[in-house]
Amino acid sequence: MSMPNFLIIGAQKAGTSSLYYYLKQHPQIYMSPIKEPHFFTYEGEKVNESFSVVNNIEDYQKLFQDAPKSMMKGEASPSYIYAPKAAERIKHYIPEAKLIAILRHPAERAYSNFLHAIRNDQEPLKDFRQALREEETRIRDRSVLLWHYKSKGFYYKQLKRYLDLFDRSQIKICLYEDLNTNPAGVLKDLFEFLAVDSSFEADVSRKYNVSVVPKNPLLGSLIKNFKSVKPIMKNLLPDGVRHYIRSKVFDTPPPISPELRKQLVEEYREDILQMQELLGRDLSGWLK
Repeated sequence: MSMPNFLIIGAQKAGTSSLYYYLKQHPQIYMSPIKEPHFFTYEGEKVNESFSVVNNIEDYQKLFQDAPKSMMKGEASPSYIYAPKAAERIKHYIPEAKLIAILRHPAERAYSNFLHAIRNDQEPLKDFRQALREEETRIRDRSVLLWHYKSKGFYYKQLKRYLDLFDRSQIKICLYEDLNTNPAGVLKDLFEFLAVDSSFEADVSRKYNVSVVPKNPLLGSLIKNFKSVKPIMKNLLPDGVRHYIRSKVFDTPPPISPELRKQLVEEYREDILQMQELLGRDLSGWLK
């Protein structure tokens, strides 16, 4: 059975895309050609999401059928840390798997998640505060996971499912802030965790899937609607040209308002303190 032996389980908008592309460079690591299959979130389920997923075991195994047996095989589906059934499904199929979680200041992560949805025309509400007010109603209405902005930031509660099922030695928890300031150090640590050559130096000059907002909402929407030509353009245009076009269409978003940030931090406070104890690290920056 061709299955991965490690997974990046989340969190969304915390650097999982960058980790995927950095790890993919390692000659001893094979990453799924589909970055986010979300199999363990949606196995056998009817999917109510605005993106494609792999929800059957046969198609999931095909993602790894070309990987040499000697290589570490992985994928990066950030929904796994939050999805209530994912941990049990992972334990059932690949009980010895190594699990990587990368976490970010929860208020900043929630806001970035919202901006990501706006950028991709996946969020009808254009005000973050309104989206937070309606979140509980949306969850009760079984809305898409993408809109669970605040709920996805209670990391300790989510990781507890994994800590109850897997040996602690199988779980590696990284911080987005460390990936930004010391990517080489984070990767060396991960290479050691995955038991591959830790002296390999990946190109970490680019950050992937950074949250932006359209400079012109209509133009941004039109570009996002041409999804069918995106793979073609990616192959035809050099990275530099694509990044230049992107810079003309999208802009760096404004930061979350201090008032709303403070409100979210207070809601996350207990969970942050539990994460601080679990990691044995000072997370006082997340309390600001």
